[in-house]
Amino acid sequence: MNDFVFYSPTKFVFGRDAEVNCGSLVKEFGGNRVLIHYGGGSVVRSGLLDRVKKSLDDSSVTWFELGGVHPNPLDDLVYTGIELCRKNNIDFILAVGGGSTIDSSKAIAAGVPYDGDFWDFYCGKAAPQQALPVGTVLTIAAAGSEGSGDSVITKKDTMAKRGASGECLRPKFSVMNPALTQTLPPYQTACGITDIMAHVFERYFTKTPDVETTDRLCEAVLLAMINEAPKVIADPNDYEARANIMWAGMVAHNNIVGSGRDQDWNSHGIEHELSALYDCAHGAGLAVIMPAWMTYVMPHGVMRFAQAAVRIWGCEMDFAHPERTAAAGIKAFRKFLASIGMPINFEQLGAKVEDIPKLVESFGIGDGKTGGFVSLGRDDIAAIYKIAAEATL
Repeated sequence: MNDFVFYSPTKFVFGRDAEVNCGSLVKEFGGNRVLIHYGGGSVVRSGLLDRVKKSLDDSSVTWFELGGVHPNPLDDLVYTGIELCRKNNIDFILAVGGGSTIDSSKAIAAGVPYDGDFWDFYCGKAAPQQALPVGTVLTIAAAGSEGSGDSVITKKDTMAKRGASGECLRPKFSVMNPALTQTLPPYQTACGITDIMAHVFERYFTKTPDVETTDRLCEAVLLAMINEAPKVIADPNDYEARANIMWAGMVAHNNIVGSGRDQDWNSHGIEHELSALYDCAHGAGLAVIMPAWMTYVMPHGVMRFAQAAVRIWGCEMDFAHPERTAAAGIKAFRKFLASIGMPINFEQLGAKVEDIPKLVESFGIGDGKTGGFVSLGRDDIAAIYKIAAEATL
């Protein structure tokens, strides 16, 4: 196990009607003038936004609002938010929505006190050192942004989708009411479950030895998703299944399951180019890319993939040919994704094989290589896209 520092200061308020606590929570963490940041649509129609505003009013918190966040959030709204916060002396940002809204809120929070362009944090020119405090009211179990210091934004003029990380971006509190996810369409629910599983797999596939504790934590979260996913697809109002999935989303990405081990993240990077180009759901893109990445890199870590096949997917170990067990596990993963309504190849996702060179170029590594479980160059990434394009059950 590697040496590590694990820091997760977020206060989680979990349960039915938890959103009524927003006002007191903002006050607890020093907020007086709040930007409510949200997408639109469901948070307005459901009355959630009004309930949040009432809670703030009841605690004498002054609020401003900025809606319009889209999936794969864009930088132009971040610039608008930064200007709005500076103009109105806003001292706290409350994200009401899913991962996209939370990511956009974090970007605004980092940009307000920064003298330069907030995009510096996303293109690698700078790292966020300070930010306005952020709180969240979560409506989608997926990205885990409610418990992490990570954020992903797309630059509108180039469609480059990039991430930034910093401990100052971890939310001060996150309100988590599983009932808020019951109105999600099955497809969006399945996308969220896929994203949760991908966050765990990015940590699970490691070359760090002697990580049995976090191996077992990863496996537990994945097994829970395999168990709970069919329940919510069959019955969207299954509160207990929703609750397990919502908490798994946070656990999957606050890094408790990844502490002390090297991590990969190439599948996320490869997928980001798909969702940037085609504006597809991140989880759907991961459903296509992650099994393809597994297929391509499996020969470099057969026993770890065989372990996953046995412990997670219940495959029988073939000690004479462990690569067969490893391949059976990848097949089981792809079959599971299809069973909950996820795409498994380019055609089902709406992507085009002829765009592979463009996707590789946008990945932006030039003639270099990525890090991770297996270092990848341009030819490797192109090969993974090709596997993803042609995948079948």
